[in-house]
Parts: sequence; C-alpha cells; structure tokens
Amino acid sequence: MKIGIVCYPTFGGSGVVATELGKALAQEGHKVHFITYSQPTRLDFLNENLYYHEVDFRSYPLFEFQPYELALASKMVSVVKNEKLDLLHVHYAIPHASAAYMAKQILRSQGIYIPVVTTLHGTDITLVGKDPSYEPVVTFSINQSDGVTAVSEDLKLETFQHFQIQNEIEVIPNFIDLEKFKKQKKDHFKKAICPNGESLIVHTSNFRKVKRIPDVIQIFANVRREIPAKLLMIGDGPERNHAEKMCRELGICDDIRFLGKLEAVEEVLSVADLFLMPSEKESFGLAALEAMACEVPVISTNTGGLPELNVQGVTGFMSPVGDVEDMTRKSLFVLDPANLPRFKENALKRAQEFDISKILPVYENYYQKILVKSAAKSTV
Repeated sequence: MKIGIVCYPTFGGSGVVATELGKALAQEGHKVHFITYSQPTRLDFLNENLYYHEVDFRSYPLFEFQPYELALASKMVSVVKNEKLDLLHVHYAIPHASAAYMAKQILRSQGIYIPVVTTLHGTDITLVGKDPSYEPVVTFSINQSDGVTAVSEDLKLETFQHFQIQNEIEVIPNFIDLEKFKKQKKDHFKKAICPNGESLIVHTSNFRKVKRIPDVIQIFANVRREIPAKLLMIGDGPERNHAEKMCRELGICDDIRFLGKLEAVEEVLSVADLFLMPSEKESFGLAALEAMACEVPVISTNTGGLPELNVQGVTGFMSPVGDVEDMTRKSLFVLDPANLPRFKENALKRAQEFDISKILPVYENYYQKILVKSAAKSTV
C-alpha cells in the first residue's frame, strides 16, 4: 500500500505513535509518506519506503494567524496525486481530519477518490474538541472519515458521549517497539545517579496541568521521607517552573534532576525502579507502556484508559486522582525489595501484549477493510 500519514511532529503521544506506525509499515514494505510542517522527532532512520513532505505555509501581512489547515490540505492534494497514494491516515482530529476532508473533496472534483482514516488520541476529543469553537468541525470531520479509530475503549466511549457521531469507531490500542524499548545494561548510569543504592523513580510527560506535576513531586517527597530515593523528571512544559519552585520549598532539590526532553528515554527507564503517572486524564498512557517495556512498574491514577493498561496489583497500582497519600503507600509497597522483582517481571509481560508486531497487522487489516469499503462506495 501507499499510505500518507499526517501528524504533529512532536514528542507528544499522537506524534510518537504515528511516526512509529509509519516506520513499522515501511519495514513491512509499504510506501509511507509523512505530511507535516517539520520532520517528526522519531523519524530517525533511513528506509527506502519512507518519505517526508514538508507543509510550506508562508507568512503574509494579511493574515494575523497563518492558515496552516489550508496549506496542509493543499499539500495532501499534491502528495496524493503525485505519489498515487491509496489511503490517508490522519492522527489527532484537529486540524488534520478537517484538512483531510477538504483535500478529499478537492481530489474528488478531479476524479480521484482517496479514503481517509482518522485516529483519535485523547485531548483532541477530551479537551480541545469539546470547545464550542471547534466541536462542530470535529464532529463533522469524524463523521466524514471513511474509518475512525481510537486508542482505548474509554476514549471511544467518551467520543460517543460528547459528540453526535454516526460513524463506527474501532479501538486499536497504542503499541510499543520492544526492540527499542527494553531494559539495557546501564549499571554505570544507575550508579552515577544513585551512588548509595537509592530507589530511582521516574516521571515523563509534557508537564501540562493535566499531568499533575505537583503530585509527582509530593509523592516523591513522601517516599523520600521513608526510604532513600532519587527522582528523574523527563520532559518539559508550562508546569516545570512550578515544579522546580516546589522542590526548593520542600528542600529536596538535591535528589531531583530535571532532564528536559530526551530522545533515548529508554536508557533512563532501563535503570528506573518505579514510574509515576498521577495524571488527571490519560486516554491510553503511552509513557507508562514505555516504562513497563523496560521492566518498570507503574503507579498511576485510575482515570481514562489507564485501567486498560496498568493491572491493579500486578504491573503496579492505581489510585483516585489527587490521592497522593494512597499513591505514596503503594509506591513504597512496590519499592520494597521483597516485592519489586515480581512487579518488574509483570510489567514486562504486560507490555509484551502491546508489541508492535501484534498491533501492526490490526492496522493493516483495518486499512484493507476501509479500502474495500471505499472502493465499493466510489463506484456507486
């Protein structure tokens, strides 16, 4: 197949999933064309089946805000025509699904029918999509897609609850590349961070309010009062300054390192003992899955799609949103040397259920289903 993938080229979950999916499809022999405004962060290897098309949107004095959606739609039209694509797969509803609809109509007027698959990832539905400024367009774009997928049952349910959706939604969970995300021998790194054998706790996110960064800091402070421990904070975002201030106020800065955005996050996860995800909302929890693949148990909230990933008492524990004391108790239980090996083993076993080798055929079969259905529709 010749597949066009449209995504945000950032560290966010939707961009990561889209890029890893495209790379896996290319390795299977499909021609994959990425269409976005800059090269995706994880599009980091050469493959004869991978192509990148940059969306060029220029600045004109007339526009206070540049019309990226129009430039994106035009680029989709160009790539579909010139590369003879079979299908467009757009990740994140805003603005990719609406731009794809526009491109689809332009191409139809020229006698070209291109099916569009839209994947819903989370805040495009749970936060941004609910905004009255966007809701009508989001609803219309989803209903006009030839196929719609969501990364969890919870996100599917929420989409149906808050939008008037007539389309079917197929749940295809996020996935992990176990060749990339696996425990590596980085004992020297662990020794440098935890020279006295301290427990190492890790958090990864984009540091937005929904991630509840203060809860991460408070849980760690509570754990540190009971056992020697260190905390690594991976990522960056609007809550970082508040987190650093909180560390100073609690007097624990010496035991916390803010590492910023990292490409090789699996190297850090390889030496971690526990992963914290106290989010207010997670449609899936990709960062938690990456940790589990590196044999790191997870303490998370029980919100959104997290119960579909983190198995209570097996791969870690879940607590109600904001219940820092409960998450502290459960963190200490997992970090107990008598319990930690079992949780680490279980975390890896659970992650193996989401190996990309198992999820990729699901996407391929779904593409074929949409192509067959669209071919029948186009001849009517």
